[in-house]
Amino acid sequence: MVLQTEQRYTPEEYLELEEKAEYKNEYKDGEIIPIIGETTNHNKIAGNFCRKFPLTVQAQDYDIYISHIKVWIPLYRLYTYPDIIVIKGKPIYEGTGTTTITNPLLIVEVLSNSTKNYDKTDKFKYYRSIPGFQEYIMIDQYSFAVEQFAKQAEGQWIFKEYEGEDAVLVLNSIEFQITLRDIYERVDFELIEE
Repeated sequence: MVLQTEQRYTPEEYLELEEKAEYKNEYKDGEIIPIIGETTNHNKIAGNFCRKFPLTVQAQDYDIYISHIKVWIPLYRLYTYPDIIVIKGKPIYEGTGTTTITNPLLIVEVLSNSTKNYDKTDKFKYYRSIPGFQEYIMIDQYSFAVEQFAKQAEGQWIFKEYEGEDAVLVLNSIEFQITLRDIYERVDFELIEE
């Protein structure tokens, strides 16, 4: 019997490989993990949220990034691609490039059957280690359902859920609200994609 050893990578090796990769990969403490492709509904939901989000709210500047910008989480040695990242002010970059940020204020993940358990547990734990991170939104892609976690104090998050197309998601970290009808505009729940 031959034991196979798992290949381990440094963050620098991962970043070099990621520049040339044909698809996106996460990096978790030496391991490179392929990211499963997005569905059309997943893409529509993320796009709808971004399209409705104002970049200026009460003279405060925000930037919103969708799916191709990485977040570096040093405590867990994790590079990940959230579906949507919102920052306040200027991005703080990790390294010398402009593809990885370290200062998300709000992160949105569109849940799929293959990622929802990870997004709701370990990934949320990793995100909570980011000092300026204030709000986490998880959007179900199969029904009108959104889960929201908003930071109240260090180690203290409140949970709220929204269901039905008439529900209105009200953000805590930014003065913004959006109906679930707007989030799910043109989404076809009859499609079975994964």
